[in-house]
Amino acid sequence: MVRAKALPRLAIVAGLAAALLGCTSTPSSSVVVEDCPAAAPSADEATAILAGAGSVVVETNVGTFRIELYPDAAPIAAANFVALVRCGFYEQISFHRVIAGFVIQAGDPQTRGNRGDFPELGTGGPGYSFVIEPPADGYTYEQYTVVMANAGGSDTNGSQFFVDLVNLDARLPRLYTIFGKVVEGTEVVDAIGLVATSGGNRNVPLEPVIIESVTVESGS
Repeated sequence: MVRAKALPRLAIVAGLAAALLGCTSTPSSSVVVEDCPAAAPSADEATAILAGAGSVVVETNVGTFRIELYPDAAPIAAANFVALVRCGFYEQISFHRVIAGFVIQAGDPQTRGNRGDFPELGTGGPGYSFVIEPPADGYTYEQYTVVMANAGGSDTNGSQFFVDLVNLDARLPRLYTIFGKVVEGTEVVDAIGLVATSGGNRNVPLEPVIIESVTVESGS
């Protein structure tokens, strides 16, 4: 059984704003891992990337959780995520924004070299962006849903994603691509959501929550 490492259960009060989920529409490419994609996959490339791909296992310094992908609901986002996982893009990246009762967010490669707060935090990406896939019918922002962060534009998906800590269906506009859900290790997600942060509009964890490894497991 996946177990979360013990963390202080501190009361965290944070503001709620959809704008906090955004990332730059011109993401930094200065720290992208070599041989990672230079662009988001096409529809045909997405089909090939997702062939045989099952769930994604994310190991952090807090614990491990598993994401079930939704390739039919968001093929481009799911395939892009898988491609970035396979090239090691997410390894050693931090969860740079944690808002208790809202979301945990990661995917900015700048956090490999800077674990704290800095002016450009939350603006990094894979060096490209791609079109937002609106949530498919029947998919909602329920608890533990995995969603692409964007900058409020039609082509601003990149590498940043967030996990809903509670049901946010009534609080988020349907402008964020849903591409998976945490199906194992939800207690780890909850534990990350309780770490102490800087508060304010930044909500940077005071002790870094680091993605140590990410693995794509084969589907059935």
